[in-house]
Order: sequence, then C-alpha cells, then structure tokens
Amino acid sequence: MAVLLVDIGNTALKASWADGVTLGKTFRYQGERMLEYIVTLTSETRPELMVLSSARHFSLLNIKRLEELCDRLVILDSKILNEKYDIPSYLTADRAASIIASRYLFKGRPCTIFDFGTTLTIDFLDSDGNFTGGCISPGCRTRFKAINRYTRSLPLLDTPDEITETGNDIPSSVSSGVVTGMMFEIDGYISSHPENICIFTGGDAIYFAKRRKNSIFVVCNLVLMGLALIALEYDKKD
Repeated sequence: MAVLLVDIGNTALKASWADGVTLGKTFRYQGERMLEYIVTLTSETRPELMVLSSARHFSLLNIKRLEELCDRLVILDSKILNEKYDIPSYLTADRAASIIASRYLFKGRPCTIFDFGTTLTIDFLDSDGNFTGGCISPGCRTRFKAINRYTRSLPLLDTPDEITETGNDIPSSVSSGVVTGMMFEIDGYISSHPENICIFTGGDAIYFAKRRKNSIFVVCNLVLMGLALIALEYDKKD
C-alpha cells in the first residue's frame, strides 16, 4: 500500500513514503507553500493512505484539497490520540507520534525523549510506555533569535560549530551561553531520570548528541516513524 507520511512543524515540513515501519527517502521543505509541496509529492504516486501531523491549522478548503490527493486522509487530532493511544489530549500530534515510536522501539524501558526543534521538548515515559509528564523551553535557534530581538546591542548568530567553555568576546559569550546552557539543561533532565533510555530527535539532535559523552540514541525521524506505526493500525482495519 502506498503510504505518505507528512509532519508539519513550526518551521518546516518533513515527509516520507513508508512500507510498514520502514521509511523511504525523507523530504524536507521550509516555506509558506506547504500544501503545494504536498501536491508535488503526490504528482507521480497517489497515496492510498496519507497520515498528517500538523502544528498549523488547515482550513476546510485545504483539507478538501488534501482529501483529493489520496484515497484516505488521516489528520491526527487530540481525540484520535487520546482514545486510541492513551496520550493526553493537550500534547501536540508530533509529540504524540514520538511517544508512539518510542514505545515501539524501546518496549518495556522507561524513556526520556528530547526533541530539538523550534522548541526543546522533553517527554518522559515509564517502563509501561505511559506518559508521565513533559517540559517545553525555547529551542537553540529560538534562543539566539530572542537574544538579538530583545536586546539593543547583541548580534544574531548562527549555531556555532565549536564553542568555548566561556566566551572572550560578545559573539563567543552568546554562543557559549546558549549552547552550554542547553547542555546543562539536558544533563539535568538526564541525571534526574538516570534509569531512562535517552532519545534525541529533531533538527538539532545530532548537534547536541556530538557534545554528549554518555550513551544516547539519535532517531532523527522519530515522528515519521510514529506516523508509520499509526498508518499500520489503519491498514489493519481495511
């Protein structure tokens, strides 16, 4: 069955065709014409099932356009995720998909899931896969933007390849403050749940994983894997 998975976050769209839980090539788009981009993904192959997770609102007209692109469209919402997967209704669909994938990958193990995107989200699962709580703070690039926006004299910087422990000028001080500060934050959550499997995902996952000495798992497409597992459940019903 031709299955297209689409995850629309705060900044970018990620998509992949799936064969069961096996993902194909991952596509990434960052721009305002996301619906048109989805149309291009379906131009050669019509999905029998499209599973969509979105942080953005789709109008009824755009939902109708999406329905015309596939045989069956599933847009994840809090009701579906709460009733079928026992996930709190206040969690966004992408966080829920990450939880579903983590339950599958690390069954029987407690997990701490770090998602490095526009925000840094941290979600905790017990050994039975139950969600026990989570945290949200600004993501790495969001912190750099905030420092520039809310001060009169500090520059807007890109995420540095290398940082020093303490800065010796303004740019290195900002870089050290943001990146080292996030590392202290990450280490604090890890040390508070030392028995948990630690999973890094999201755009900056590899960047921060390289700066960790302890063992963690990097699963860059954790959300898409969760969507693939959800797609399998719908496939079983047919």
